Amino acid sequence: MQMNTPPRSTIRLTRRGRVALIATGAVVAGTAVAVPLLSLESEGDTRPTSLVIPEGWRSGQIYEAVDKALALPVGSTKKSIAKAGLKLPNDAEGNPEGYLFPATYPLEKKSTPASLLSFMVNTANQKFNGAPVAAGAQRNAMNVYQAVTIASIVQAEAATKADMGKVARVIFNRLERGMPLQMDSTINYALNRATLKTSSSDTRVESPYNSYQRMGLPPTPIDNPGEDAMRAAINPPPGDWLYFVTVKPGDTRFTANYEEHQRNVAEFNAAQKTSTQPKK
Repeated sequence: MQMNTPPRSTIRLTRRGRVALIATGAVVAGTAVAVPLLSLESEGDTRPTSLVIPEGWRSGQIYEAVDKALALPVGSTKKSIAKAGLKLPNDAEGNPEGYLFPATYPLEKKSTPASLLSFMVNTANQKFNGAPVAAGAQRNAMNVYQAVTIASIVQAEAATKADMGKVARVIFNRLERGMPLQMDSTINYALNRATLKTSSSDTRVESPYNSYQRMGLPPTPIDNPGEDAMRAAINPPPGDWLYFVTVKPGDTRFTANYEEHQRNVAEFNAAQKTSTQPKK
């Protein structure tokens, strides 16, 4: 996130992706870093048997992964959405972003883009439509779709699982105070990119996802969040934080004081400048 401050490159780091693995009905959290996108039956069999969707992937990434897994022409999965009959909430208006639940999905000979997307959406509905999520959303004066949208921002912004609750609290605090969210992740979504570099000109881009220029939540989720991010979104810890910046890996600083935040931002920018200088 960034406040109305003098131009700078960026003030946060993006967390590493995680994936929820579904096996025999159980959900197990794990990092996606060392997990192959497609798993094979054996070394001599090139037919993939499962598809891994990491936490935080955008719908476009998932469409591409499904195309690849099913050996289909690029764009096939995206084209299938209109006729897939996905059970999305009315607020989604047919856009599955946020409801393609991150998990490991089995690939069968009869698998199609529509069947895989339906599996993902049905899994999301099972996770998101239960009593705990509904009650948590109501407790925070929002509906489930809004909770998923907040969870998607948390997924993109939090450097670690431990930071997720605090990031969610920052979002709620800023909404309650009538402040723009000013989250870099929404700019990245608007520009269809993933980068740590957010310039002053980036924050002026014309987009309904520009949370620097527009108040409230973006119109849809900005990725597909996992269970940890959703838990943070419906049950954030108490705190008065309004700002945060990941100065370096493992060092995310949350504060309610603007001047303190600016010092943290300056420290981050100095560290970035040092890390990009060529070694002598």
